[in-house]
Amino acid sequence: MTSTRILAGFSIVAMTLALMTGCGQRDADTGPETGSADGKGPAQQQAAPAEDRTQGKPENAMDQLAQDYVLLVLSLGNHDKNYVDAYYGPEELREKAQQDEDSPAALAERAAALSDKLEALPEPAEEMDRLRRHYLKTQLRAIAAHASNLAGNGPRDFDREAELLYDTRPPKQEFEEFEPALAELEELLPGDGPLHQRVQAFRKQFEIPTDKLSAVFEAAIDACRERTRQHIELPENEEFTLEYVTDKPWSGYNWYQGNAHSLIQMNTELPVMIDRAIDLGCHEGYPGHHTYNALLEQQLVKDRGWIEFSVYPLFSPQSLIAEGTANYGIDLAFPGDEKTAFERKTLYPLAGLDPSRAEKYQRVLELIDTVSFAGNTIARKYINGEIDGDRAVELFEKYTLMSPEKARQRKRFVDTYGAYVINYNWGKQLVADYVEQGADSQEERWQRFARLLSSPRLPSSLNW
Repeated sequence: MTSTRILAGFSIVAMTLALMTGCGQRDADTGPETGSADGKGPAQQQAAPAEDRTQGKPENAMDQLAQDYVLLVLSLGNHDKNYVDAYYGPEELREKAQQDEDSPAALAERAAALSDKLEALPEPAEEMDRLRRHYLKTQLRAIAAHASNLAGNGPRDFDREAELLYDTRPPKQEFEEFEPALAELEELLPGDGPLHQRVQAFRKQFEIPTDKLSAVFEAAIDACRERTRQHIELPENEEFTLEYVTDKPWSGYNWYQGNAHSLIQMNTELPVMIDRAIDLGCHEGYPGHHTYNALLEQQLVKDRGWIEFSVYPLFSPQSLIAEGTANYGIDLAFPGDEKTAFERKTLYPLAGLDPSRAEKYQRVLELIDTVSFAGNTIARKYINGEIDGDRAVELFEKYTLMSPEKARQRKRFVDTYGAYVINYNWGKQLVADYVEQGADSQEERWQRFARLLSSPRLPSSLNW
């Protein structure tokens, strides 16, 4: 396989497209310093120790509980190959978990027992320590819920999954609420045939030719990183590898490897449109998943020795923060019309596309984003057994304006990940509310965003 490697801001120019099937997350040097989770800017923070402090013995009861939490997550991963999204902690814990023969039901009981131990510990005085305690408590509740689901305890329920796994109650919306956006699209794209077919035919004009993908994505990723570096101090050794894959239920995924390195995979089995370049560069890279994981590792695992952040259980409240910040990060890095302007000036020419249609295309995309919450409504009805899979595909086509192929892929996504779909749009809304509250300037938004990326905050502690 040939892959693209982005090394600390330097992009290898000779990038070759390689398609693969069946391989195993989800799409300059100076600038103002941003705050970290404890309110200190990078210049005030102590340098990371040479050795990861999590490699030694636990220093106190909370550290021991955190180590037990990591072992529990890894052990539950024995029963669900999608569960452990990333792990870069001590190898002995991974090996111990591989030998763990506890059933999902027994693991749910262990999660409850750990929660009881956590409740018995004294309340910390410092805010970051209180956030850590709340993080472990809420993540343990999600572990117990997912283990219980794997044990087959009761039918699936969308809202129960959302609350127990992702620490939130997403809004319930009816299909009628999306009609105004659909009506505007009808006016923008008149013609015969169903609206979703006209939308897809219009979008087809903005497909990136296969032989242009590498050049377009290299330019987009470089721009995302450059804009992020102006506001967030990234680890000096950060890097990621970009691979093109097929036959996946998702369009893009960041697999964090530890030591500030990510493997980012992009699914090319369906046509790739020009807007995906910035979206993937920001969402999976800068200031999205890659940046989020690298900051958590540096500031919480290495600097503080909090081993629990060396493992990422996918079906957990942390995912709402991860996906919400990744999607909000697109708008933060390219506010207002800046994304369209950059695409017109740089990406359209690289792709050989006509930039004169960029504004209309952007408006169509904005309306499609408006109806994205309809996907949550469809997933809720499908998971709760109110509609079958064929009807879910039809509704994805009608209300989220997907092609039949994309609609079937989204149905596969819901089959695999369930209520996880809320983390993209509802997660973005919650993150936006947190970042923009009381922020009067773009720089203040970046500062609040950076603090969120490097803190233990979860949905229920966003307003602390």
